[in-house]
Amino acid sequence: MTKQDIVDKIDAFLIEEFEVDSEELVPGANLKESVGLDSLDFVDLVVAVESNFGVKLVGDDFMNIVTLQDFYDLIEKKLD
Repeated sequence: MTKQDIVDKIDAFLIEEFEVDSEELVPGANLKESVGLDSLDFVDLVVAVESNFGVKLVGDDFMNIVTLQDFYDLIEKKLD
């Protein structure tokens, strides 16, 4: 899976599952402030990632995740 495939898949489920406006999905967007995800959304996001990518995320994985790019990079790292 290429980096662009990861980005496209993440963006697609953020739009579909979390009703995020596609214009908000830029790499530098803050997941909490710009994209509008709250703590309950992060739980749903973990479930979505596990079902879409087959990788397990734990709380520590989100310690340094601030932007959407950070999240893309995390998933790419988990897939390696």
